[in-house]
Amino acid sequence: MRSPTGTRPRTPYRQRRRRARTLAATALAVALAATACSSGDDSKAAGDKKPGSPSEAAPTGGPGPGAQKLSWHGCSAPTTAQGGSGKAPAPLGDGTRWECSTLKVPLDYAKPSGDTIDLALIRAKARGGADRIGSLVFNFGGPGGSGVATLPGFARDYEALRARYDLVSFDPRGVGASSGVRCLSDKEIDESDKVDSTPDDDDELKAALAANKAYVDACRKNSGKLLGHVDTTSAARDLDVMRQALGDDKLHYFGISYGTELGAVYAHLFPKRVGHAVLDAVVDPTQDPLQGDLNQAKGFQRALEDYMRDCAENTTGCPTGNGGPQEGTRRITALLKKLDSEPLPTRDGRKLTQDQAVNGIASALYSKETWQYLTRGLQEATTLGSGNYLQLLSDSLSGRDQNGHYSNLQAANRAITCADAQQRYDGNDVQAWLAKFRKASSVFGESSAWSLLSCAGWPVEGRWKVPDVRAAGAAPIVVVGNTGDPATPYEGARRMARELGEGVGVEVTYKGEGHGAYNSGNGCMTRTVNGYLLDSKVPENGKTCS
Repeated sequence: MRSPTGTRPRTPYRQRRRRARTLAATALAVALAATACSSGDDSKAAGDKKPGSPSEAAPTGGPGPGAQKLSWHGCSAPTTAQGGSGKAPAPLGDGTRWECSTLKVPLDYAKPSGDTIDLALIRAKARGGADRIGSLVFNFGGPGGSGVATLPGFARDYEALRARYDLVSFDPRGVGASSGVRCLSDKEIDESDKVDSTPDDDDELKAALAANKAYVDACRKNSGKLLGHVDTTSAARDLDVMRQALGDDKLHYFGISYGTELGAVYAHLFPKRVGHAVLDAVVDPTQDPLQGDLNQAKGFQRALEDYMRDCAENTTGCPTGNGGPQEGTRRITALLKKLDSEPLPTRDGRKLTQDQAVNGIASALYSKETWQYLTRGLQEATTLGSGNYLQLLSDSLSGRDQNGHYSNLQAANRAITCADAQQRYDGNDVQAWLAKFRKASSVFGESSAWSLLSCAGWPVEGRWKVPDVRAAGAAPIVVVGNTGDPATPYEGARRMARELGEGVGVEVTYKGEGHGAYNSGNGCMTRTVNGYLLDSKVPENGKTCS
């Protein structure tokens, strides 16, 4: 599911599917420690086709089996566009070094002999032996997240899988080092952050619409013809070219968050080429953007209430109080209302706005491990009158580093979202649904509602109303849903399993918190997924881990 991006370029909550342990849990531990030290359609019957569905897309085209040989070499440091840390990925514990390569794919699969683009790849080879299955390709979500920058940071979580797979990830088309979409400059993004994306009057609405138009115009100017070719269908076709270049008869795949949508679209296009596939933190394929944003607002509110209960029970001086979710929600909405007119100062000279505070709260809900930073951020804002922690949390979600540079996460997220979705909502749509969004969440509802304007005026048409993921004939695909997932609410996993088809989608439930389940540390989840990927032990449909 894609995240609400507001009427200006703001990273959607839904973002990047980092498993229960998000990048925030790692990056924030460093950044915040430094801060602390220096501061005192149900009509899809079998055989039906929807206009614009992947099944009606152009033929695959592109390189045939064996036509493209990958040349692997040592990896350099990820670029700023990839959200890199400035350091090349360190070798794994057993000395295995990361290798990088470039894959050429058609810009337009309708013109397979036309222009090409380069996709950046990274891998860590399997530990060796005769039991190697092939490559396991990861997509960590977004859309817009760099797999080249992400996989090394979480390789320890997947080390058991390296017994039989090369671990592989990539920057999808339009992302990071793979012909990344460019829109606004760093300075222009910071300026746009000053515009209220949840307008309260006509003047604020005009400003928000103007900012949205400026963003769209910048994308058109700086990314040109690329914008028409960063859709998920094309990315799924890229996966099949990648599979061939990696030398695999089947695609073995691990998708998280938006990566579940990409994997499901691949399964629809190429059901007979699906090998082992896991979809974790599942996007609901039956919902259009409006339904998805509304349910996501509910999901984040549910996760926030879980946080508030935990805070009341386990934290002395809990900033959301001891009265439970109702009291906590009142406190947070009061803070946000104040920030709407009086942004808080921060150490780097920027102001913590209402929008950034909402983003910061959402960021911390991606993992139970980062709840502690939400507590600190709310305490700082309410007792000290400063916004350092919440701003760092917001920055971690929007791809801004401590030097003020942004990855291309926001631009790629918007471009891929709008290349996929046909819907173009306007202000009347928002006004008609605003009350329902507010009812869903007084904290996240307005932001989610106004995010419906993100694709207004976009220069290319979208491909579908909802993705077609029917994959009759595919091997079993394990579909994992987390009951406490804020960004991809649990109900989507059951719908994905159903849409994939009987005998294909195998639903597994994790009763926990955070975005994703495999990396939660739950032993049952680890054994279930590893048993499937390593030993082909398909779990019982409906299995639950807690």
